[in-house]
Amino acid sequence: MQEIRSISRDVEVIVRSNLTILNENAEFETYPDFFREHRLTIISSMPCYTLENVDSQRGDGVYNRSISALKALNEKGYGKEGSGLELHLVYNPGGTALPGSQLQLQKDYKQRLMEDHGIEFNNLYTITNIPINRFLVYLKKTGKYEEYMQRLIEKFNPSAAMGVMCRDTVSVAWDGSMYDCDFNQQLELDMQENIPRHIKDFDFEKLSRREIMTGQHCFGCTAGEGSSCQGALDPG
Repeated sequence: MQEIRSISRDVEVIVRSNLTILNENAEFETYPDFFREHRLTIISSMPCYTLENVDSQRGDGVYNRSISALKALNEKGYGKEGSGLELHLVYNPGGTALPGSQLQLQKDYKQRLMEDHGIEFNNLYTITNIPINRFLVYLKKTGKYEEYMQRLIEKFNPSAAMGVMCRDTVSVAWDGSMYDCDFNQQLELDMQENIPRHIKDFDFEKLSRREIMTGQHCFGCTAGEGSSCQGALDPG
């Protein structure tokens, strides 16, 4: 956080937060002021609008701490109409379910959070659980891997596939190495050979013609309404 400088260019800078860190200690409680000063966009994880579901997924007390953080952000103007301070929430389902309609879930979230807590936000993004890392371990440990992969394959959406983020975005690691997407970076799945793989060698023409490296996890981005860092790709 200390390395973020004043925003002198006309670009959007996004902070991704789990909300609870904002009330973890006195140091983090000052972050909303910093966010507002630099007019940063905030995207925060909020797996449900009910206490029972959130705490069952994330642990006791997470829901109330998340609500407290959202109220603090609202007090700074975030999520308020006309403020220009954008606050977006992220939903991803528990277990092996796929996200429902992003538009309907957004409507439900807005209604419940306003009625229950007077909280406002801009948009809700739905994200599919991608079968890698800890979630992949969970699937195999519970014997649900084959079932989940079959569900993703059966829900393949060609329209969503046309909008996957790897078609117009690259992921850059801390050391400058480039990957086709965030998930390939986590898996250390390198880009195609014979094209630039480091940000210092960036070549738009070569990168735009590259063959994207794929794997089983790619079905997660193309199932149902699709999934990306900005939510559904083909919202109903």
